[in-house]
Amino acid sequence: MKISVIGSGSWGTALAILLCSNGHRVTMWNRSPQRVAQMKETGFNARLKDVPLPKELELTSDLSTVTDSGMIVMATPSFAVRESAEAIKAYLGNKPIIVCASKGIEKGTSMRLSQVIQSVTGLECAVLLGPSHAEEVGRGKPTGCVAAATSDELSCAVQDAFMNDRFRVYSSSDIIGVELGSAFKNIIALAAGISDGMDCGDNAKALLMTRGLKETARLGVALGARAETFSGLSGVGDLIVTCTSRHSRNRTCGLLIGQGVEVQQAMKEVGAVVEGYYAAKSAMELAQKTGVEIPITAEIYHVLYEGKDPQTVVSDLMTREKRHENESYWM
Repeated sequence: MKISVIGSGSWGTALAILLCSNGHRVTMWNRSPQRVAQMKETGFNARLKDVPLPKELELTSDLSTVTDSGMIVMATPSFAVRESAEAIKAYLGNKPIIVCASKGIEKGTSMRLSQVIQSVTGLECAVLLGPSHAEEVGRGKPTGCVAAATSDELSCAVQDAFMNDRFRVYSSSDIIGVELGSAFKNIIALAAGISDGMDCGDNAKALLMTRGLKETARLGVALGARAETFSGLSGVGDLIVTCTSRHSRNRTCGLLIGQGVEVQQAMKEVGAVVEGYYAAKSAMELAQKTGVEIPITAEIYHVLYEGKDPQTVVSDLMTREKRHENESYWM
């Protein structure tokens, strides 16, 4: 199958390498002719250091390459998904399979990214999400993800295209839960990083991860997701890896904030998009619409957008009104 990967960041590059290894004809697009020329000349992408690009991978800055693709993989940062969908819209006459591999919620609309793509292109969109750092996928480390769509036929088609002996893919029909779990875990990873930066210890991080998963699930169910999805790869799986891995941009940003670095400076030092920053605002908007309580996310929002002292956050969370652990677990 001819597959076009839109976006040549670390994740888009890792997926392009994976798809090449599966025998597909793969083209990876970047908007900059200079970046494309550099990758062609060196055989590497600076976004995914020390991982050679397959010789058969085609690199281009010409979007018309998607015209005869059987599948298009959207792997841009969340803020660029709508713009990218608008850009490829004119080339979708053969109605290819569209897969969103980006994680996040659109700023301003609070739409899931598959909703953004579908609203722009008019085509159903699947997602491929889960605990999958590009640094490991690009090197062939064993990884598991979830392909989700409202249609079983579509999710299974994505599963077939990506799955191999180093990259296991499960299918799901709960696209809402899969997307929300993968987007909102970035917020909890920021919290975990802040906790580590303040040297709060492993107990505190376990507390944040566990209670953070519960509030994510509560909000997800209120928005139409299934509760069990949050115990899967795109829920607890993605949460674990993002809260603990040295590759996690969100945890790294939180670590800096916990050490006293100002929020905007911390994001600048990370040197890549910190999706949890934008997801925190969207989560607050969705919580207000649904009436769901999300105390950890709310406190992280106050730190990120209102300058609240993380030390005060620890005190405020630890002294909240007592309650039963499973009270209103999912609602």
